[in-house]
Amino acid sequence: MLSAEIQTAAYIAASVLFILSLGGLKDQESAKRGVWYGITGMAIAVFATIFGPGVEIGATLIIMLLIGAAIGVVVAQKVEMTGMPQLVAALHSFVGLAAVLIGLNSDLTVHEFATNAERIIHEAEIFIGVFIGAITFTGSIIAYGKLAGRLSGQALVLPGRHLLNLAMVILSLILMVMYMNHAGSWTLYLMTILALIIGAHLVMAIGGADMPVVVSMLNSYSGWAAAATGFLLGNDLLIVTGALVGSSGAILSYIMCKAMNRHFVSVILGGFGGAKGPAMDIEGEQVAIDADGVAAALDDADSVIIVPGYGMAVAQAQQSVSELTRRLRAKGKNVRFGIHPVAGRLPGHMNVLLAEARVPYDIVLEMDEINEDFPSTDVAIVIGSNDIVNPAAQEDPNSPIAGMPVLEVWKAKQVFVSKRGQGTGYSGIENPLFFKENTRMFYGDAKASLDQLLTRIE
Repeated sequence: MLSAEIQTAAYIAASVLFILSLGGLKDQESAKRGVWYGITGMAIAVFATIFGPGVEIGATLIIMLLIGAAIGVVVAQKVEMTGMPQLVAALHSFVGLAAVLIGLNSDLTVHEFATNAERIIHEAEIFIGVFIGAITFTGSIIAYGKLAGRLSGQALVLPGRHLLNLAMVILSLILMVMYMNHAGSWTLYLMTILALIIGAHLVMAIGGADMPVVVSMLNSYSGWAAAATGFLLGNDLLIVTGALVGSSGAILSYIMCKAMNRHFVSVILGGFGGAKGPAMDIEGEQVAIDADGVAAALDDADSVIIVPGYGMAVAQAQQSVSELTRRLRAKGKNVRFGIHPVAGRLPGHMNVLLAEARVPYDIVLEMDEINEDFPSTDVAIVIGSNDIVNPAAQEDPNSPIAGMPVLEVWKAKQVFVSKRGQGTGYSGIENPLFFKENTRMFYGDAKASLDQLLTRIE
């Protein structure tokens, strides 16, 4: 067994490694190192907690550790990159559920307090931890359902939904006061039910186009739930780790909100991502093109910008995209990638896929770095994207994504869109880009279409 001093030292080391991990994840070059910092820090944290003072190493603990480790290994090996967003949402729900169960268990456990102030603080920790955890739990489950396609991506807008949320929050505050005045554990249980409803309702009211922000926000919630649990258990490392996750998730959510022209408070309250009025009429028709036509255009082009989206991930076309990039660059063409902050269904989703396919980091640019270059670009290739290249964000004030900064691919001389069919995509928003005169639709599975294109580009 470790002494309290050694456990504290281990916790400090783990905290430093977690901070280094976050720092390493700031760019692609250092991301792998950052991941290993995080893995090492978590291994130290788990070891120091299990073998620390006050922990009885019995059969139940060992069995649970083995079961959890086995499930983690199986899930990690089987999950595809397309399944990462819903996996992250599911993991957030586990953190929330853990916070709820720990809080309820602490309420059932008899505690002795030296002063009344200690009792008040302890009860506040229980109540707040359970409240945040319950919201995180059901909110994450709904997010998982939407991301996995098991629930509709459309926003569920109930009449007076904000008043309903406000009423439940006020009632929860009243129950907190009653709980801290010895009204009984039923106040905690009733609040738990209300918080579960709040979490589900908040995320149900958010449209599919905004799910990347929701995942980031739930990440923040899970961090604060962990921090609240750390205060409840008197675990300094859990407090630090939760604060790191909570604050970093909140900062990322703020950055993504700016990228989508959303207000941070609107994310917290839910109910954004809905249409504001009748959609603008779209004129023209979608014109198809075959691989020969795309190959001929690329042969004549000097500059190419590729915009990947979730469709590329679904088709697992990143390797084909990488090979196309290599061949075009070998011909002396200037090929770059434009990445929107919310491309895919998870922050950084496209960057990870391209890095996995060994696309050079220096040609993968963010939206702000590349947007002004589209007017001087010969060919823009859109692979499985919809909202992030939708001109309705600028042209239609009634669009659900009105005001959202987008990649202005339509300003390129020619635009080729790789898409399965004529559907509106995950968010259900029609895209006028597909009907513009300089746009051609390269229909079919992204990988199959690109592989067919590669046979014409040597």
